[in-house]
Amino acid sequence: MAKSKSIIIYILAFGIFGIINTEMGVIGILPPIAEHFGISVSQAGLLVSLFALAVAISGLFSPMLFSGMNRKKAMLMVVGVFVITNVISVFAPNFAVALIARVVPAFFHPIYFSAAFTAAANSVSQEQAPKAIAKVFMGLTAGMVIGIPITSFIADVSSLEIAMFFFALVNAATFLTILFFIPSMPVKGRLSYGTQLSVLKKPLTWISLATVIFIVSGMYAVFSFFAEFLDKVTRMSGKEVSIMLVLFGITGILGNVLAGKWLSNNAVKTVFVYPFVAAFVYLLVFLFGHLTVIMVILIAVWGVLFTLALNITQYWITSAAPEAPDFANGLFVSFSNLGITVGTSVGGLFISGMGTHNVVWAGLLMLALGFVFISIRASVYHSKQAVTNY
Repeated sequence: MAKSKSIIIYILAFGIFGIINTEMGVIGILPPIAEHFGISVSQAGLLVSLFALAVAISGLFSPMLFSGMNRKKAMLMVVGVFVITNVISVFAPNFAVALIARVVPAFFHPIYFSAAFTAAANSVSQEQAPKAIAKVFMGLTAGMVIGIPITSFIADVSSLEIAMFFFALVNAATFLTILFFIPSMPVKGRLSYGTQLSVLKKPLTWISLATVIFIVSGMYAVFSFFAEFLDKVTRMSGKEVSIMLVLFGITGILGNVLAGKWLSNNAVKTVFVYPFVAAFVYLLVFLFGHLTVIMVILIAVWGVLFTLALNITQYWITSAAPEAPDFANGLFVSFSNLGITVGTSVGGLFISGMGTHNVVWAGLLMLALGFVFISIRASVYHSKQAVTNY
């Protein structure tokens, strides 16, 4: 039974890898896409920004609307949409069609995430739920860090069309594994929309969402300019930056494992300590960013902290609204994407006004604001039940 549950969790993680690979993998092939459709790279960038915007909007309502649907069927529906639109993207006659084929599946993205997180949590005991969800998060880490270089490599050695077909292939494999290896997952005791929406009346929910925005912003304010920092400050070559991204991703998988363990053992302490540790690493990056060997070590630690942030913020919002897990996970997807937007924007402002080296201060500012809301939640809702329920 335990082995069967473990297989299910890894299949859920592979599904997230396929979806995130579709979302992020296109970043590595934006120049050839722009050339293919005869547009600028900035215009091609709409394939990324509009996808993220659609996810942020959809996360507010789509998981709730589909919360009563059998979770296996919901995941098959989402992955099926990704397969179809991925194939359409390969044969898109113009950029408008390619853009539509990107935005449509983005609206289904939060449904899979919500169903996968909830299914993983429900497959184990309440105490083990953070560990199960951390394993699912491995798919996200792999999709973010591995998807980009894989897609870029395929495009370099073959063609743009084959690189884009890779998205469809991964999602098709996911569809088949879900279809044949995951049992039916009917929803027991479906919550009414009113009951789910009622969590928005709780100040605890909004305090927790503010934490999600600022902690995720604290990560992306600096990570969004990872390559720029290593180029301008550390003076690494393009090949060395690529290697650092791989290192970042490998240690990020370790971050998922540690997050599951620490959140299961002492969630509140883990959340409280996190901003201080992340801030300390950022300060070291600022002070020693010009030293290659030290930066390699710091990047390894940074990768761990990056995925810890995602696990922590997902826990923080779902523990604030345990009565509506699907809706809470949808809120996490939506507000974490908002955090990405805010963090990237703030980091860009710091670079424009103060230079690349000082982008670290943007991350520190966001982490400080995140800690403020962590402290507010702990001081106002000091009951152990209020802050540790999952």
